Amino acid sequence: MNTFREKIAFYLDDITTFKGLIINLGILGLILLSLLIYVVQTYEITPTWDLILDRLELLILILFAFEYLVRLWCADNKLKFIFKPLAIMDLLAILPVFIGIFDISFFRVFRSFRILRIIRFFGFGISVFKVQKTDQIVIARILLILASIIFVYAGLIYQVEHPVNPHVFRHFFDAFYFCVVTMTTVGFGDVIPLTDQGRLVTVLMILTGIFLIPWQIGDLTRQLLKTTQKIETQCLNCSLLTHDIDANFCKSCGQKLDKTTSVTPWKK
Repeated sequence: MNTFREKIAFYLDDITTFKGLIINLGILGLILLSLLIYVVQTYEITPTWDLILDRLELLILILFAFEYLVRLWCADNKLKFIFKPLAIMDLLAILPVFIGIFDISFFRVFRSFRILRIIRFFGFGISVFKVQKTDQIVIARILLILASIIFVYAGLIYQVEHPVNPHVFRHFFDAFYFCVVTMTTVGFGDVIPLTDQGRLVTVLMILTGIFLIPWQIGDLTRQLLKTTQKIETQCLNCSLLTHDIDANFCKSCGQKLDKTTSVTPWKK
């Protein structure tokens, strides 16, 4: 880290140092706080509290925009950075800054996308949530992706249906319930969208439920089966920790393994 820009770029993605951990935990806290504000404002609250939450939300939005611009400044290849999946998620969360924050109804549509930013904190090999093993990180990411998709759809269906159908989509939990029922193809029929936009979102939900959820659950099942076929046996030569349950030699360096200290996943 020779330059100031390189130091900033390091701390934005680092959790191994105190400064990096504080910065990333601060960003995570702002994401969770913004999501909580979004959910709370779908319920009936006093005008005073609504104004306070609006101002707090605007402050968080400005901080997210500043963070995005700093990440863009730190990137060596700025065009490549803009089209990275994580950068696109960041941009969706702050898009109202660039298109006009005074259009509140349009602004709130994008607030639910902020949950996707939490995926950043489950990078392979590193996790803010003290999930360090690759298989655990994979499982956590799959569960988080499923939860994030449901949350985003709940935000979308609430924003398009609540203004014209307030007795059915009263608050965020009604929208969340509708999304879970729709995406799992249960379809009780007690909650029905009225607008064309709501029906379009519902169609997208159903397609997502048919294709994405079984795919993610399949990945989760495969990862769980894969985990049960692994043991923790650290190689004395290269320090590789995880090996196949029937391995006698390290798959990385060929060193003979000492299985007397092995730990199988179900014995942890």
